[in-house]
Amino acid sequence: MELHELPRLVSQLPTAREQWQLHSHHSGSHKASGRHVKKRVQEVTRGKGWKWPKRPIFFISDPHADAEAFLASLLSTGGIEPPKKHDRIVLTKSGKKAHFVIGGDCLDKGPSNLRLLESIKALYNAGAKVTLIAGNHDIRLLMGLLCLGGKKDVLTEHLFVRMGNKVVPLLAEVFERFVKHKKRPKKLPSVDSCRRILYPRNDWFARFPIAVSKRMPDEAIVRELERMGKKIKTFEAACLEYGMTLQDVYLTAKMCRKLFLKPKGEFGWFFKRMVLAETMGSFIFLHAGLDDSVAKILEKKGVKALNSMYRKQLKRDLFEFYFGTVANVMRTKYRPVDLPLSPRGVHRVHKSGVLAVVQGHLNRTQGQRILLKEGLLHIEGDITLDRNSRRKEGLRGLGAGYIRICPSQQIIGVSNDYPRTKIFSPSS
Repeated sequence: MELHELPRLVSQLPTAREQWQLHSHHSGSHKASGRHVKKRVQEVTRGKGWKWPKRPIFFISDPHADAEAFLASLLSTGGIEPPKKHDRIVLTKSGKKAHFVIGGDCLDKGPSNLRLLESIKALYNAGAKVTLIAGNHDIRLLMGLLCLGGKKDVLTEHLFVRMGNKVVPLLAEVFERFVKHKKRPKKLPSVDSCRRILYPRNDWFARFPIAVSKRMPDEAIVRELERMGKKIKTFEAACLEYGMTLQDVYLTAKMCRKLFLKPKGEFGWFFKRMVLAETMGSFIFLHAGLDDSVAKILEKKGVKALNSMYRKQLKRDLFEFYFGTVANVMRTKYRPVDLPLSPRGVHRVHKSGVLAVVQGHLNRTQGQRILLKEGLLHIEGDITLDRNSRRKEGLRGLGAGYIRICPSQQIIGVSNDYPRTKIFSPSS
């Protein structure tokens, strides 16, 4: 879709309203009725006054490399003028007063990672107040690039190939724009040498289980080995499908480190501005969810300590970061294999002042959803924006929509995949 067509898409968003229906989530098969969920919401929030942000907040999550869907969602908020270029955004009067929260997973899947990044940067450049949340797809790239920067370590040397086939389109974009037409270095490593640099060592499958035996459950170790076995078999073939040899991938990885990790790199701002979570009023914004350890940090030290922990582990201990409580925030689905959120953890979250989690991560095909997970209110905002995912889900065209949290004490969900605007007023 061309940019000049976005206003037409936005004009088709729903105008009729309805009361937002509440749902429940359990790890088992039991599903509670809407009436029961409303009663539980009243129970868990009784005596806890809701605090509302002073600015309207627009939450847009999981654009997955679809700049047009992201811009359509921004335009639907009324916060920007109809865009004429991907890398140029003009705020409206209401956009200057709003706070835009991007809920993570900016990368992978969609038609253009780089164009999406340019659109996000344009939002910053326009003077918007923006919070950029870390998503598991985003951090996967960061970890893959970081692990190439030093001596091989059995705990982390597999993280580049662990990115798997999903990162190949991004590598191909960087290769095409920044590498392909440049003169090649005289001392370019051979294909075999590049494989040794990018891949874990041959004995990794024997050494890794021993190294992590006291840090990971046995079933998690088995799952990691199986996952890596599949990715090692398919990664090089996926690169070749995009016209890249392992030498091309090696040069592209070096360029990515320059673009994303250097302060003056073209996309150096992306990971620098990223946070794990943010609290505003009674809401915490993050990519996936919480567990008891995070709940304790929120209660005792607040979200700043959580973000500090995120930054420190990225620098000091990639393994602990990815397989511990920090990365759980970006990928939990409250499954038995995920770190648990117990009733005591929910109590800690409430004591910290947080009554609702605003998240992405789990894509929905009928607009946003509000539900109780483990007794904690969650507002799910991943509405399947990118075209590649939409085709797989049987959805047409671009996705567009947002969650709005209003100072007037309402939560509003708008999506072009649901015929009515959803309204939730928790105070009532």
